[in-house]
Amino acid sequence: MFKVTPNPPSHRRGHLFTVSPDIPTEALLANASEDLLSISAIAADLADDVDGTRRCVALALSRIADGVHLLVERALDQLELPELAAGSVNV
Repeated sequence: MFKVTPNPPSHRRGHLFTVSPDIPTEALLANASEDLLSISAIAADLADDVDGTRRCVALALSRIADGVHLLVERALDQLELPELAAGSVNV
């Protein structure tokens, strides 16, 4: 009997989206950086259109995205200049 709809691959069960394993880390971080900038811009724009606690929430989302963007940019810098990663980073 011919089945019209094939069975989905078993390795993708439960995953709507996947990231190809062969994408370089630098490309992944660069895309994440751009996405974070977009999230921040959308949230900041939204903050201009709302008032009260919703404005505070939108501004908080924008600031969080900005902070994470800085972390991603730092990781990109460390990939480009590995000597920074081994340098003096105090936490």
